Amino acid sequence: MTECASTPTAAPSRPSPASATPASIAVEESSSPAPTPALAPADEPAQIVGTVVQFTSDRTSVDVTIGEDSPGVRDFLSLLPTELSFEEFNGKEKISYLPRELNWAGSPGSDPEDGDLIYFTSWGNLGFYYDASGIDYSDATLHIGTYTATEEQLSLLEGSPVTVEIVD
Repeated sequence: MTECASTPTAAPSRPSPASATPASIAVEESSSPAPTPALAPADEPAQIVGTVVQFTSDRTSVDVTIGEDSPGVRDFLSLLPTELSFEEFNGKEKISYLPRELNWAGSPGSDPEDGDLIYFTSWGNLGFYYDASGIDYSDATLHIGTYTATEEQLSLLEGSPVTVEIVD
């Protein structure tokens, strides 16, 4: 999925992406004053960082803790809950394609490590890295969060639908 080596690697097969547009926000006009939001925008980053996203198959679950606030991470969270399908890729990660590509403009790249969940902008997929050796910094590799599962536990996500949702 996200090997940043000089040797080109073919992308795994991917269904054609569904065309999706960002949801528009409807604004209601009212003669009464607008209610005060429960959460001020300045407080939002604290709500993003530390959020736990659970990936659950019929055989295991893997928790990912969101590690940063970026446009790509926020867009990923906006897709949840969703259902994905994971596959092995290149002996380094388990990957899955999201229902649509993320809006990641303005998100920083990363130097992935074992235990990172990333989004690879070039192919539009998530990746659970379990062997990031030889993979360097790339602007196309966005850090989503971290997990502590083993490679064997990640393998249990393959072969069946995986529900992805935010947990408290």
